[in-house]
Amino acid sequence: MSDETEQTEAEEAEADTEATETEPEAEGLQDGDFVEIDYTARTVEGDQLVDTTDPDVAEEEGVGDQGEFAPRTIVLGAGHIFEAVEDDIVGKEVGDSGSVTVPAAEAFGEYDQEQVKTVSADKIPEDDRYPGAQVNIDNQQGYLETIIGGRARVDYNHPLAGEDIEYAYEILDTVEDKTERAQGLLGMFLDVDLEMHIQTDEVEEEQVVEGEAAASENEDDEESEPETETVTVEKETLYIESTPQLSFNQQWMFQKQQIAQQVMDRVDIDRVIIQETIDGSGMGMPGMMGGMGGMGGMGGAEGEDLEAALEDADVDAEDIVDELDEE
Repeated sequence: MSDETEQTEAEEAEADTEATETEPEAEGLQDGDFVEIDYTARTVEGDQLVDTTDPDVAEEEGVGDQGEFAPRTIVLGAGHIFEAVEDDIVGKEVGDSGSVTVPAAEAFGEYDQEQVKTVSADKIPEDDRYPGAQVNIDNQQGYLETIIGGRARVDYNHPLAGEDIEYAYEILDTVEDKTERAQGLLGMFLDVDLEMHIQTDEVEEEQVVEGEAAASENEDDEESEPETETVTVEKETLYIESTPQLSFNQQWMFQKQQIAQQVMDRVDIDRVIIQETIDGSGMGMPGMMGGMGGMGGMGGAEGEDLEAALEDADVDAEDIVDELDEE
């Protein structure tokens, strides 16, 4: 190799090193950051409300009773909002705001006339046979356009297909606390307010024994199961208090594994535990002993009500006790 070639390569390497050293760090918010935002999205044509976190806007639009309207926590780069909006937020700071027009193709898709199809009216329940009704035919969601005789026209496009969306937002804060991050994600996915906390638990689990000793024991028997041992490990656990709203939430019922996995990955925890608390403050089920004050609880107001009911029904309480004793 000539001296000129060596000198050129040395200069290139030095230039690369200088470029690496002087490359500025990314400023502002970046992918992976948890941010709390306020936003309102409307169609460009017609100014139709698509979504909002602002309770005043919701009230003005007559949808204030259709859910909770409050700032939302998202993870940049995770696809929680339109990509064009994420790109606009990256690099900005808390307190900044902006407005982005999301083209139809990147929002809810272009309108496709081929997705308007004629089907038999028999596939539509009688209660849903009116224009605009949301129908499910052969596991495909659509909206009924018209129904004439035995035929119906159903539009399988998204209701906002073909619409450009104007998305106005404000960056309120970053979210650093792990519990707040989990609450924000679950609130976004499920639209429910849940009590939760994170704690580190010591858990026993089986692990495969590694090393020469274990290998030598199994080398004569290739089909033998690997040797394991019980070890105590620490697991960072998210505990979520179950509520009826959570138990009957359709998103949770059908996608709990995927949702929990996202929370574990994004928040960097080891596991999620849903716990149900029964505090015993209920009055019990009607007709059960809990509602009668338990054994010997026939006295007092509830006992008097029961005796009155038996009298009204012309039933002798002593006869009932005798029959029970005979059994």
